[in-house]
Amino acid sequence: MTMKYKLYGVVAEFTEAREVVEAAKRAYAQGYRRMDAYTPFPVEDLAEALGNKWTRVPLIVFTGGVVGAVGGYFMEWYSMAVDYPINVGGRPFNSWPAYIPITFELMVLCASIAAIVGMLVLNRLPRPHHPVFNVPEFERASTDRFFLCIEARDPKFDPAATRQFLQSLHPSSVKEVAE
Repeated sequence: MTMKYKLYGVVAEFTEAREVVEAAKRAYAQGYRRMDAYTPFPVEDLAEALGNKWTRVPLIVFTGGVVGAVGGYFMEWYSMAVDYPINVGGRPFNSWPAYIPITFELMVLCASIAAIVGMLVLNRLPRPHHPVFNVPEFERASTDRFFLCIEARDPKFDPAATRQFLQSLHPSSVKEVAE
């Protein structure tokens, strides 16, 4: 009895970091865009080789910082000038220099929370199971192996042609990844 499974992609295993970078560059040059690499440590130039040039995290952090600063300033202004105005020492109700420390602290707090939440959302975390975990050799990705996976949702993906392309890169092995 043959079991049917949904194909997630094809993964190639490499023994050297430079091999996976070169493989990613060649795959990108061939027109593959939906691919990812898995390495035991950060590899220089790998993100660029995969075509990842820009991330939204800085924009999310900036937005969080602006929201925190505006919120902090508004909270102090409202409480001191509108909700409970007390004239202390002849100072005006909207004495902005006194608001700077809390405004700054809330800006930093909201920016850091936005950074953490943005990173988790953009990386789709937490993710207790990923389809590449179905490949038995993948457990070595955290110790001494480098993997390049071309996903089946890539417009150029064809199981046989993609497998043949990955074989031409001379990896240690090429496996299909089931979802």
